[in-house]
Amino acid sequence: MKQRFYLYLLLFVLCGMGGGRLCAQELLTNVYGRHYVSLNGEWNVIVDLYGQGRRMQVYKNRKPTDNKQFYEYSFDRGLILNVPGDWNSQMPELKYYEGTVWYGRYFQRPANVEDERLYLYFGAVSYRCKVYLNGEEIASHEGGFTPFQVEVTDKLAEGDNFLALEVNNTRTVDAIPAMSFDWWNYGGITRDVMLVSVPQVHIADYFVQLDKYRKDVIHATVTLSEAKAHQTVQILIPELKVRTTLETDMNGVAQASIPVKKLQRWSPEMPKLYDVSVVSDQDRVDEKIGFRNLYVKGENIYLNGHPVFLRSISFHEEIPQRSGRAFSETDAVMLLSEAKALGANMIRLAHYPQNEYTVRLAEKMGFLLWEEIPIWQGIDFKNDATRLKAGNMIAEMVQRDKNRCALSFWGIANETATSEPRNEFLKYMKKRCVEIDSTRLIVAAFDLVFFDRQTQKFEMNDTITNILDVVAVNKYMGWYHDWPVSPDKAIWNVASGKPLIISEFGGEALYGKHGEAEKKSSWSEDYQAQLYKDNLKMFENIPNLRGTSPWILFDFRSPFRFHPNQGGEWNRKGLVSDQGQRKKAWYIMNEYYKQKRLEDLSNN
Repeated sequence: MKQRFYLYLLLFVLCGMGGGRLCAQELLTNVYGRHYVSLNGEWNVIVDLYGQGRRMQVYKNRKPTDNKQFYEYSFDRGLILNVPGDWNSQMPELKYYEGTVWYGRYFQRPANVEDERLYLYFGAVSYRCKVYLNGEEIASHEGGFTPFQVEVTDKLAEGDNFLALEVNNTRTVDAIPAMSFDWWNYGGITRDVMLVSVPQVHIADYFVQLDKYRKDVIHATVTLSEAKAHQTVQILIPELKVRTTLETDMNGVAQASIPVKKLQRWSPEMPKLYDVSVVSDQDRVDEKIGFRNLYVKGENIYLNGHPVFLRSISFHEEIPQRSGRAFSETDAVMLLSEAKALGANMIRLAHYPQNEYTVRLAEKMGFLLWEEIPIWQGIDFKNDATRLKAGNMIAEMVQRDKNRCALSFWGIANETATSEPRNEFLKYMKKRCVEIDSTRLIVAAFDLVFFDRQTQKFEMNDTITNILDVVAVNKYMGWYHDWPVSPDKAIWNVASGKPLIISEFGGEALYGKHGEAEKKSSWSEDYQAQLYKDNLKMFENIPNLRGTSPWILFDFRSPFRFHPNQGGEWNRKGLVSDQGQRKKAWYIMNEYYKQKRLEDLSNN
């Protein structure tokens, strides 16, 4: 119950800061395992360039009732956008738009739900939104990459109901991410919208996982929606012959440690998932869950009792071929299939929680996952409101994905400058994670490694690494940083005693551009390929290196890039072009990962 108390307290504080506005509510665990009606599809929209929609009460969708009335706006017979989807890629006029767009649609209250509770669930809306139902504001949310929900049981009318969202993606200094970030600022309702129905007393939350170290004990915690004692709850795992009955305490929480035999643990080589059911007197939620052991000992990361080298890759939640947000299972198949072909066993979901289709499919395909909140440069670490928002976002991320055994790392920051306010901010991020889930490894990525001329080694001085299980470093040798010594003599002394991941490295290349392998500004595949060879040579001199993650799998859109020689508006660091063509560096990493996989297999 501790984590639920903290989340309620945080929501109370955030609502108070918002002048009494209604906030989104605590998330149901596994919303896709519930009964729901999809509200995806075509929505009517109004582009509110000057921010006048609220003043004119757009959310009421009023219509003239006599010959003397008129309104200077209308959802009817106007613009249409697909949901889920970003607005930037659906209309050329909105490609660069940052501002407010109003979404509206009608829907019917489902039949035969008189005795159930109903929730509107939004997979993600970028970046801020207010939710209006039948002309009344019922919720608000900030954060473009995490889900939220609001109960509407007593707010739905029989027949038509009008749902409106005021969505704004304007960048601000107190946002997360803040003013400048190296990816496209997509706006809109970018993930699924659902009307979810559950029993009056339902299973609000559950956490089922294998013991951190033992392979024969599963720990389960189930929380009902009401604090009722002596309620019966069952955990069913038929394949393991588990049928365990639990009883709730006075807080409506039931816990048990369940002995199991002959359990096949999940791994990238064999991503086994079990059918798991959580059953109460009134409710049942079915789920597929994998079980694995994951921990750090010394400078090694252990998966199922064996040290593992993380053959990682990153990608943005973007389909480059259509220059738009990824949002469907089909999109997830495209992204993850290319990662699998590369030889990766881990995905760093950069730089924000990605959609649930990607997370669940990655687990089925055998990828470990690193998921993070976009605490990326430029964050106002002195701002208490920003800190609370970040804490809320990371809690929403952990709450959604804590039952995914593929989730191995909670990332709390990327490329942040050292300061005492930064340190306190990151400590708070870790605290928010472990209040809900203390079993994952906590990681952050830094770009603070420097070459010490006196010691002739790469060093890093940042005391915040003491709170981390694993330290990660972004270092672009040969691109943003010239080589101080030859790669074979580039010795590292960074985060000694802990596992180290090179979480970003690489350089830009335009697919099909060849020649001038020694010239950065050639944007050639040849320069990028040599850069990769040099970095792989350097990695041999990092004694505690336990993983690499090149930046990045695909070329991606970025307003940071203006040079016409590389196509403009694209970050060309991808191993694969925006049209899906593999560059020379892809084959270098593919061969490297083949060797690392064979080494792991031989050692285990």
